[in-house]
Amino acid sequence: MLFIGDSITAGWTKAPHIWEHYYGKFQPANFGIGGDRTQHVIWRIENGELEGLRPKVTVLMIGTNNSANDTAAEITAANTKIIGLIRAKMPATKVLLLAIFPRGARKDADGNLTAVAVADAENRTAVINAVNADLAKLDDGVNVRFLDIAKVFYGQDGKIPHAIMPDQLHPNAAGYQLWADAMKPLLTEMLK
Repeated sequence: MLFIGDSITAGWTKAPHIWEHYYGKFQPANFGIGGDRTQHVIWRIENGELEGLRPKVTVLMIGTNNSANDTAAEITAANTKIIGLIRAKMPATKVLLLAIFPRGARKDADGNLTAVAVADAENRTAVINAVNADLAKLDDGVNVRFLDIAKVFYGQDGKIPHAIMPDQLHPNAAGYQLWADAMKPLLTEMLK
């Protein structure tokens, strides 16, 4: 199996015991790169990144880094293109398309939560929610499956707990455990 994404995907290195427990038997590869946006993933695929690979399932989550400057339609179109490229390069692979994870307001270097950061988080959340609604429509029930696990990252107060995402963007080991547990049923079905 193959994971494609940004720093959130790359961050599985924070939880190697969870990665190994859930995915080790599937010979997983992690193609997450910090800072990547949709256009970077497109470039990587168009320039040979998937050559010679034949995973049964590819887990894809990309777009949070686009959410400050791109429209929901642009992010959705890029994800659609990425799925098409994956399916063209690896026709036997199934794509597990994850909804872009939620993100909260991030503190500045001095540890302060500014009005600018709150507004940025609100704007990004609106874009991400619109993208996720569009991405859900790409689920064809066979080769592309969509999964939104955002609810596992919210506390009872409707906020993202720092105990799961300390910087309000990247999960820690506890967050990766939630991700693995939430994805397991659909992933298991897709790997049959």
